[in-house]
Amino acid sequence: MPLGDSITYGIGSPTHSSYRMDLHNRMKYGAGIDLDFVGSQKSGAYGDIENEGHPGYRIDQIAAGVDGWLATYRPDVVLLMIGTNDMNENHQVATAPQRLGALIDKIRADRPDATVLVSKLPASKNPAVQARIDAYNAALPGIVASRGSHVKLVQMPALPPGDYADTLHPNDAGYREMSQGWYDALVPALTGHTLRPS
Repeated sequence: MPLGDSITYGIGSPTHSSYRMDLHNRMKYGAGIDLDFVGSQKSGAYGDIENEGHPGYRIDQIAAGVDGWLATYRPDVVLLMIGTNDMNENHQVATAPQRLGALIDKIRADRPDATVLVSKLPASKNPAVQARIDAYNAALPGIVASRGSHVKLVQMPALPPGDYADTLHPNDAGYREMSQGWYDALVPALTGHTLRPS
């Protein structure tokens, strides 16, 4: 389950494919793993377009809907990237890492056997927003490390300025770079992982 905001949905890409299309291809042809993305949202330009990317959502809004989404789609792996809108809107920034931790706890309670991959946020071209993102990202290793072996941190590659469609959203080149970050975390997470029947 790709879970997050407009970046997960694919804003900034003409096709709204986000990192998902390239990640699907990397996993299938690079690692021999055929993913099945799940979620209530549909965006992208290829067959597997399901996701749980909600444009404009903050951490609290994802937390409000996540119980239902997890109960419906029962994912084995959750790809979580959330917090960009909290940083962009300067919304309760000081408590954002703790609120993310509570969201992870909720996901773990709902799907205790699932792997949760938690990504750092990509950069913003707005210096004030970037300062908030830097502080948030710096807190993530501690938040993730305290959640047990089923929760892993994803180190996203730094995107060059030309890989953005605007101040926040990657373009297709940026999304391809992001897919590599997810791939590098997802392959070892799935090594020896037996997927359960839903």
